[in-house]
Amino acid sequence: MAGEFGKLVRALRRAAGLTQEELAHRAGISDRTVRRLESPDPGDTRIGTVKLIADALDLDGTDRQALMAAASAEEPQAPPESPEPVRPVVSQDPVVSPDPLVSPEPVVSPDPATLPESEARSDPVRPGPAQRDPAQRDPVHLPAQRNWPVQAGLSADDGLSDAVRRLAHIVHARWEREEGQRGVHDPFPLPVRWHPVAAGLADRWDNVHRLPPGEDALPIDLTGDLRDIAGIYRMVPSRRLVVLGEAGSGKSVLAIRFTLDYLRTRAATEPVPVIFSLGGWDPATPLREWLVDRLLRDDPGLLAPAPTGSTLAAALVEAGWVLPVLDGFDELPATVRAAALAAFNETSLPMLLTSRPEEYAALGRVLNWSAGVELDDLAPGDLADYLPRATRNDPSWDPLVADMPAPLAEALRTPLMVALARTTYRADPAALTDPALDSRAVVEEHLLAGYVPSVYRDGRRWPLPRVRHWLGRLAEASPVEVAWWRLGDTLSRSTRVLAVVIATSLVTALCDIVVSAPIILANGLGPVTVLLDGLLIGPVVGLGFGVIYGLMIVCLDVSVEPSRVRLRLGNRVRVHPTVPTRALAGFVGGFVVGLGYGPVGVLLRGMAGGFPTAAETIRLATINAVALGFVFAVAVAVALGLVAFLESPHDLTSATGPLTILAANRTAAIHLFLVLAPLLALAIFASGFLMVVVLSGVLGELRWSGHDALVLSTIGGLSGAASYVLTFTAWGQWLVFTRVCLPLLGRLPWSVTDFLTDAHSRGVLRQSGAVYQFRHARLRAHLTR
Repeated sequence: MAGEFGKLVRALRRAAGLTQEELAHRAGISDRTVRRLESPDPGDTRIGTVKLIADALDLDGTDRQALMAAASAEEPQAPPESPEPVRPVVSQDPVVSPDPLVSPEPVVSPDPATLPESEARSDPVRPGPAQRDPAQRDPVHLPAQRNWPVQAGLSADDGLSDAVRRLAHIVHARWEREEGQRGVHDPFPLPVRWHPVAAGLADRWDNVHRLPPGEDALPIDLTGDLRDIAGIYRMVPSRRLVVLGEAGSGKSVLAIRFTLDYLRTRAATEPVPVIFSLGGWDPATPLREWLVDRLLRDDPGLLAPAPTGSTLAAALVEAGWVLPVLDGFDELPATVRAAALAAFNETSLPMLLTSRPEEYAALGRVLNWSAGVELDDLAPGDLADYLPRATRNDPSWDPLVADMPAPLAEALRTPLMVALARTTYRADPAALTDPALDSRAVVEEHLLAGYVPSVYRDGRRWPLPRVRHWLGRLAEASPVEVAWWRLGDTLSRSTRVLAVVIATSLVTALCDIVVSAPIILANGLGPVTVLLDGLLIGPVVGLGFGVIYGLMIVCLDVSVEPSRVRLRLGNRVRVHPTVPTRALAGFVGGFVVGLGYGPVGVLLRGMAGGFPTAAETIRLATINAVALGFVFAVAVAVALGLVAFLESPHDLTSATGPLTILAANRTAAIHLFLVLAPLLALAIFASGFLMVVVLSGVLGELRWSGHDALVLSTIGGLSGAASYVLTFTAWGQWLVFTRVCLPLLGRLPWSVTDFLTDAHSRGVLRQSGAVYQFRHARLRAHLTR
């Protein structure tokens, strides 16, 4: 049977379409090991290495069993004798294997022949005997733990494996597209290198290794460049790495490259890296809860229920299938950074954290169990290699590269400033030799000031002064993220309430005029009556919605978030039940609107046929208000409860960017109106008859005639559904505030979506999941001046 194992490995590798090098990369072992295992005499087919191969090939079922059986059939080589026994080092945390076919095992020191080259440069484990003097004890240096265990008790057979694969696909597609949009590879990535941080900015190495008491560890050589980041991270046993770098040094690009490289080489048992921008986090919200919320915001399909009863997003985070890449620790307000670091240290979640050095060092504490690297400045040779190729051998750059003024050379030490210089002075860099640019700070401000005019120099759609004004407004309104559903928050609360009142009043008046006009005109009344009817009913409903909206945003500080669900009549995926909550809110809101609607009906009838006495008019108005209040309350409660029952999460792959999520919300809002309008009309019609039966003994004789009831129900259904969409959906508020109010005030252009898309295509904005961000915090700060 000799050689059968090697033949099987080779056949499975070829069936997966992988080269030996690609398989080695995915499995976290060396090319030499793969070649040995595929040879006629593979030698010691250690079970741990075979499992790495099986995971890298994503084997399950029959193929996996066949590979394990073939490995067991090989004749193992006797291990070399050791002068003293090697004690296995077991993880301090409970180990739960994310692969049901892989049982949890202690992490032992593997054969150096099976280590990747990046790990082979580390010293092997050398635990010293306990009786030796601590000062003379041999230090322990563990290689990276390849299969970092998930953090809590879910295994891959609980229904999460499909969600994990789909999440990995979405994250990879999102950031591969964004990396291309940023031109990172044009013509090649600027070299981002790093060196290990000073001792005070990382945890002790024995803590990084998670060693038991009485054992020490030597440092791991983490020196590397952008091509090595995924491998460097895997060398850290704790899977906690802090990346420090000055502003513009390439931390965000490194986070993207890490995510893509880690996904490209990810084994089936490893988590999915997901980038989270820390600037949008308030540490008062628990870290895991915030991670779940951000996952749901960017990928609404994760709202679907997991087998545990929680959402898929919550289950993935709790089970350790999400590897947080926390970008921009320095963008947190200074007052909450200590609380944020404390929150990180309360959990053992693996993570990669980026920050500027000053803000991180100022805390006087470190991320527990973390190793750290600090990004290096670009060298003059890097500029000499990059700029001629980036400018396609434009000779005008040659004198500058050959004899660069010292202030300019100081400024061009970061990838950000190199990119700004390349964009702003692509054809005429001679201006950068101006003697007025006499310091690094002056040069950097000059490059920041010239960037927007240079990318908008064509003036093909908007004049530059207006662009500067609009970008400045965006920068002021969005300290970290440009979220389309938050742009309206730049308006004062009173302005937003007034806008809601006006919008819902107009919609209600239009619905009333369209529905009631044929009936009023058929009864011999003129167009003035039709208009008056609409102008009286509209403001009443508008004021009702305005009161409810004002209470929400002023008293309760409730914000309207993008919809994470859509309406489906069949083949639904149930989400967490919100029917009672929605029905209760509908009852209160419907009662408020009905209270105002009732007296107006009395007023209109009085204008058409004459008023009774004042006391009788007041009595009728009160009865009408109470009766219609309950009619609308019950109807709206039932309609919104049914709508909540019909909600189903978006497809997991249906929304991956700001505008696609906006489009999904627009579609969801339209579907909501189409479903809610007839439901609400029917509910009002039926509720009226119910209230006649229930309230007649309390309020006296009540009438709900079929003709008038039908008209009122139709108007109520259409106007109520439209007003609800405009007031309580993210797309409705986008329409009222961002597409109408902000352009009217001159704060944004009328074609906001085109402006945002254009700014992204020009490189001023970048995409991060469901939101935009400015290209860099320094550019955003410059635009606010």
